[in-house]
Amino acid sequence: MLISRTSQYAIQAMIYIGMQKEGVCAMNSEIASQIGLPPKYLAKVLQILCRGGLLVSQRGRYGGFSLREPSEDINLLKVLSIIEGREFREDCLLGLKQCEDKTACPVHQEWGAIRTEIAEMLRSQNLATFAIAVGEGKYRLTDVSLGTGRT
Repeated sequence: MLISRTSQYAIQAMIYIGMQKEGVCAMNSEIASQIGLPPKYLAKVLQILCRGGLLVSQRGRYGGFSLREPSEDINLLKVLSIIEGREFREDCLLGLKQCEDKTACPVHQEWGAIRTEIAEMLRSQNLATFAIAVGEGKYRLTDVSLGTGRT
């Protein structure tokens, strides 16, 4: 697996938040229930996404989490880079600390090309596309419901 389970959960949460009506925040407990995570664990993930600039956290009766920018402008690479860190795109496939062009491991060149392709694919996939597809029932992410927020 190329990405961590935490990154998968972050993407699912971001898609769920992106499905909400404009101006409607999704509460941590609601998101956790919909994607099947413990609320405390999800809260940590959502705070990382807030610090990374992708989410806004609001307190109060109608508080919760909302996207900082339109879902069309948030691609999967942004989400993964915040959760996984720069190592996500720069680490050696074999885990070697000194793997650069001058001190390359046996798969350095090939992995670099594949890594670039993966990054481009992730950059081309935005949250809006996923939110629409889930909302239309084309597929489901874990147990994300087709509901779109509180009434």
